Amino acid sequence: MTTLTLPWPPSNNTYYRRVGAKTLISEKGRQYAKTVSQLCLISKVAKREGRLQVVITACPPDRRKRDLDNLLKGLLDALTHGGAWQDDSQIDDLRIVRGPIQVGGTVSIEIAEITQCA
Repeated sequence: MTTLTLPWPPSNNTYYRRVGAKTLISEKGRQYAKTVSQLCLISKVAKREGRLQVVITACPPDRRKRDLDNLLKGLLDALTHGGAWQDDSQIDDLRIVRGPIQVGGTVSIEIAEITQCA
Protein backbone atom coordinates (compact mmCIF):
# COMPACT_ATOMS: atom_id res chain seq x y z
CA MET A 1 0.00 0.00 0.00
CA THR A 2 1.12 3.55 -0.75
CA THR A 3 0.11 6.45 1.49
CA LEU A 4 0.53 10.09 0.54
CA THR A 5 -0.45 13.32 2.25
CA LEU A 6 -1.14 16.13 -0.19
CA PRO A 7 -2.29 19.74 0.04
CA TRP A 8 -5.98 20.53 -0.28
CA PRO A 9 -6.92 20.36 -3.98
CA PRO A 10 -8.80 22.99 -5.94
CA SER A 11 -12.49 22.16 -6.38
CA ASN A 12 -13.99 21.40 -9.78
CA ASN A 13 -15.37 24.94 -9.68
CA THR A 14 -11.84 26.39 -9.90
CA TYR A 15 -9.93 23.52 -11.56
CA TYR A 16 -11.27 24.22 -15.06
CA ARG A 17 -11.70 27.42 -17.11
CA ARG A 18 -13.71 28.01 -20.26
CA VAL A 19 -11.89 29.86 -23.02
CA GLY A 20 -14.26 30.33 -25.92
CA ALA A 21 -15.52 26.87 -26.87
CA LYS A 22 -12.67 25.09 -25.07
CA THR A 23 -12.44 23.86 -21.49
CA LEU A 24 -8.91 24.05 -20.10
CA ILE A 25 -7.23 23.29 -16.79
CA SER A 26 -6.84 26.59 -14.92
CA GLU A 27 -3.53 28.00 -13.70
CA LYS A 28 -4.54 26.92 -10.19
CA GLY A 29 -5.18 23.38 -11.47
CA ARG A 30 -1.86 23.22 -13.36
CA GLN A 31 0.03 24.43 -10.29
CA TYR A 32 -1.69 21.81 -8.12
CA ALA A 33 -0.77 19.03 -10.60
CA LYS A 34 2.85 20.24 -10.56
CA THR A 35 2.92 20.21 -6.74
CA VAL A 36 1.44 16.69 -6.61
CA SER A 37 3.97 15.47 -9.20
CA GLN A 38 6.83 16.83 -7.09
CA LEU A 39 5.46 15.20 -3.93
CA CYS A 40 5.02 11.86 -5.75
CA LEU A 41 8.62 12.07 -6.93
CA ILE A 42 9.93 12.94 -3.44
CA SER A 43 7.86 10.11 -1.92
CA LYS A 44 9.12 7.68 -4.60
CA VAL A 45 5.59 6.65 -5.55
CA ALA A 46 5.73 3.66 -7.91
CA LYS A 47 3.35 3.69 -10.87
CA ARG A 48 0.66 1.07 -10.29
CA GLU A 49 -0.50 -1.00 -13.25
CA GLY A 50 -3.22 -3.26 -11.82
CA ARG A 51 -6.72 -2.69 -10.50
CA LEU A 52 -6.78 -0.26 -7.58
CA GLN A 53 -8.50 0.67 -4.36
CA VAL A 54 -8.11 4.33 -3.39
CA VAL A 55 -9.20 5.69 -0.02
CA ILE A 56 -9.11 9.47 0.44
CA THR A 57 -9.39 11.21 3.80
CA ALA A 58 -10.17 14.86 3.15
CA CYS A 59 -9.33 17.18 6.04
CA PRO A 60 -10.81 20.56 5.07
CA PRO A 61 -9.10 23.87 5.84
CA ASP A 62 -12.12 25.38 7.61
CA ARG A 63 -15.74 24.78 8.67
CA ARG A 64 -17.37 25.89 5.40
CA LYS A 65 -19.80 23.47 3.79
CA ARG A 66 -18.03 21.52 1.04
CA ASP A 67 -19.09 18.86 -1.42
CA LEU A 68 -16.37 16.22 -1.20
CA ASP A 69 -17.09 14.99 -4.72
CA ASN A 70 -15.87 18.36 -6.06
CA LEU A 71 -12.34 17.41 -4.98
CA LEU A 72 -12.08 14.16 -6.90
CA LYS A 73 -11.52 15.07 -10.55
CA GLY A 74 -8.62 17.46 -10.01
CA LEU A 75 -7.05 15.28 -7.32
CA LEU A 76 -7.22 12.05 -9.35
CA ASP A 77 -5.97 13.78 -12.50
CA ALA A 78 -3.05 15.26 -10.55
CA LEU A 79 -2.17 11.80 -9.19
CA THR A 80 -2.29 10.39 -12.74
CA HIS A 81 -0.01 13.21 -13.89
CA GLY A 82 2.25 12.53 -10.88
CA GLY A 83 2.67 8.86 -11.81
CA ALA A 84 0.67 7.12 -9.07
CA TRP A 85 -1.01 4.97 -11.75
CA GLN A 86 -1.26 4.80 -15.52
CA ASP A 87 -4.84 6.05 -15.67
CA ASP A 88 -7.55 6.66 -13.09
CA SER A 89 -9.76 4.18 -14.96
CA GLN A 90 -7.76 1.53 -13.04
CA ILE A 91 -9.65 2.49 -9.86
CA ASP A 92 -12.36 -0.06 -9.04
CA ASP A 93 -12.92 0.95 -5.40
CA LEU A 94 -12.92 4.67 -4.62
CA ARG A 95 -13.82 6.04 -1.20
CA ILE A 96 -13.70 9.52 0.22
CA VAL A 97 -14.30 10.40 3.86
CA ARG A 98 -14.26 13.71 5.66
CA GLY A 99 -11.54 14.03 8.27
CA PRO A 100 -10.97 16.67 10.93
CA ILE A 101 -10.33 20.31 10.04
CA GLN A 102 -6.64 21.08 9.50
CA VAL A 103 -5.09 24.47 8.89
CA GLY A 104 -4.59 24.81 5.13
CA GLY A 105 -6.41 21.52 4.51
CA THR A 106 -4.89 18.18 3.47
CA VAL A 107 -5.89 15.00 1.72
CA SER A 108 -4.45 11.65 2.71
CA ILE A 109 -4.44 9.08 -0.09
CA GLU A 110 -4.11 5.32 0.39
CA ILE A 111 -3.51 3.36 -2.82
CA ALA A 112 -3.60 -0.44 -2.88
CA GLU A 113 -3.71 -2.98 -5.69
CA ILE A 114 -6.68 -5.33 -5.54
CA THR A 115 -7.31 -8.68 -7.12
CA GLN A 116 -10.44 -9.46 -9.07
CA CYS A 117 -12.49 -12.52 -8.17
CA ALA A 118 -13.06 -14.73 -11.20
